[in-house]
Amino acid sequence: MKLETDNRSKMLGGGGLGALALLVVVYELIPVLSSPATTSLANSQPAAQGPSRPSAIRGGPIAAKKVRAENLDPTLRLELLAASEQTKYAGSGRNIFVSQAEVPIPTPVGTGATDKAKTDSVYTIPQQQPPPPIPLKFFGFANRPGEAKRVFLSQGEDVFIAGEGEIVDRRYKVVRISPTSVEVQDVVGSGPSQNIPLTQG
Repeated sequence: MKLETDNRSKMLGGGGLGALALLVVVYELIPVLSSPATTSLANSQPAAQGPSRPSAIRGGPIAAKKVRAENLDPTLRLELLAASEQTKYAGSGRNIFVSQAEVPIPTPVGTGATDKAKTDSVYTIPQQQPPPPIPLKFFGFANRPGEAKRVFLSQGEDVFIAGEGEIVDRRYKVVRISPTSVEVQDVVGSGPSQNIPLTQG
């Protein structure tokens, strides 16, 4: 009875150890097989390099490092070097190391004027009509001692007394008073000022 239980416990222990070993092997194999570095190295290795060495994949990451180190071939490939030496420079035709003569600029044929001269019609400035004369008459002074100069201006039967800067008949401004004339400007017509001489009688 005791012998059967000892054999049974040994069998269960051995089975557990076997399952554990199997799990360790699978755990070590999965990263190596699924690594993109090993597949890309295998694809990029040229076929003309001779017989490939057997790679041990049972060692896990250490075996992957060995595979990468073995694929780096330090030998000098003379055929690639000779092909690069035979490459010649072929540009657009202009040598950047040699100065070239400047292209001459063609001389213009015409004068360069874009508008044709109009000889048949000459523009003349229209003459402005002179403003109508101011209908005021200057016939005397109305100043007192110590006051500014004032004058008498008449329009028909109306008589106005005004000084410099004042407006007469809501239209005419007295600009300047001199001993012989008065300078008046038409404010409504915006014309130039006119001199009205002194009239006697």
